[in-house]
Amino acid sequence: MVRKAVMDDFPVILNIYATARAFMAKTGNPTQWADGHPSADLLRECILAQKLFVFTDPDDFSQIHGCFYFAIENDPTYAQISEGNWLSAAPYGVIHMVASDGQVHRFLRKVLDFCEPQTSHLRIDTHHDNKIMQHVLEKNGFRKCGIIHLANGDPRLAYEKC
Repeated sequence: MVRKAVMDDFPVILNIYATARAFMAKTGNPTQWADGHPSADLLRECILAQKLFVFTDPDDFSQIHGCFYFAIENDPTYAQISEGNWLSAAPYGVIHMVASDGQVHRFLRKVLDFCEPQTSHLRIDTHHDNKIMQHVLEKNGFRKCGIIHLANGDPRLAYEKC
């Protein structure tokens, strides 16, 4: 089950992101979140804005297995794309900060099962070294569209599904 995150979830959310960082470092992606991204302050902001979601165990709603950001909004870092083009200029949903505790198989598919009924147009980005996410995105129907740059200038592979 997916629900909006609340501040009571905060300690578990921090732990899930720490687990995801360790997993990425172990699987060939040591730099994507090495700086502690997403920060505790950013996560608090996302919770308060009601844009951070948690995935709970279907049999025990108190057991959180993953988190992600989702909103139907224009992402400023997606305004410019190089080495390609977006597939559509229509309004879209953005998915960011996908992380799980590793206990749920096909976690991105579960995220998409929540997001897709709200909009059939989705955008997401990932680090060049995050081969696992790239594979999972393509397996779930996303197309690589080009390169976007984060606010700090770091490049990311941009994906879209419409």
